[in-house]
Amino acid sequence: MIQFRIQPDSEIPASTQLFNQIRFAIASRQYPPSYKLPSTRALAMQTGLHRNTISKVYRQLEEDGFVESLAGSGIYVRAQGHEGGSRLQSPIVKKHPDDAYKLVQQALDEMLSQGYSLNQARELFLAEIDWRLRCSAQVLVAVPTHDIGAGELMVYELELALKIPVQLVAMEELTAVLDKTNSATVVTSRYFIGDVEAIAAPKAVRVIPLDIYDYTKELNLLKTLPKENCVGIVSLSSGIARAAEVILHGLRGDELLVMTSQPKDAYKLQAIVRRAEVIISDQASFPAVQAAVQASLEDIIRPPKLIKVENYIGTSSINLLKRELGLS
Repeated sequence: MIQFRIQPDSEIPASTQLFNQIRFAIASRQYPPSYKLPSTRALAMQTGLHRNTISKVYRQLEEDGFVESLAGSGIYVRAQGHEGGSRLQSPIVKKHPDDAYKLVQQALDEMLSQGYSLNQARELFLAEIDWRLRCSAQVLVAVPTHDIGAGELMVYELELALKIPVQLVAMEELTAVLDKTNSATVVTSRYFIGDVEAIAAPKAVRVIPLDIYDYTKELNLLKTLPKENCVGIVSLSSGIARAAEVILHGLRGDELLVMTSQPKDAYKLQAIVRRAEVIISDQASFPAVQAAVQASLEDIIRPPKLIKVENYIGTSSINLLKRELGLS
């Protein structure tokens, strides 16, 4: 069970601390689709917050499309985008050709039992395959302008993993881009899936949500750092930097000083290099961090420990996306 921690003396409202921690748990797949969230009573006992405050957080999560409330049952993480139920959650395994043949037979038998003719089934199969091939030919990453760095990070990792061109589109411009095409695949982080779905749905364009890395290894390291250490967070995504700051504050309170920067902000980056004992950076930002440390070696007594986070997108999410695009 995930342990949520609230710092009562923080300048960040308690409801915001909890909202950000739950949203991160959903975005990093620690709370997968259909997962039942803890009851308000259980969460109140864990965090010390009033149940009314937790109910308010749950309502906000529901309004933002992250969860759904089922009367008499509880609050559940909502399946989002082109997830196809459990189909996108199953592990990828190699199939024997005979298995694939049986799957086709079963699907065809089911369609015939529903009254479709062989010609109709053939046209439907071909249309679906053709549509998926055309969708896979154009992959768009959509994020809001205020966190365009998250999109740059996704494009960076997707192009490395998929070996195909990926186009970055600001969410505010997505409608105009989709008006010019009817065969694209839009991908985005679960942080933004609700807004992207609302734009793409009327265009009949599929949207695939990407899970972000859960940062478990990095968070476990930060739990062990001595008090009064300074931690630098460097990322293309301003949103990830803010989320990391909130989560780290929940873990350690004021025991650690946290400084954040994007790699292009030379002034902030130099300040982190000069002050931090540990700097955590995403893969795309790491060369800039290394260069800043190298440039400051004469001015610092002890260089900071550098930790490169290997991925922003969860590995399983990358593999599932490959399968959806026909690249496996």
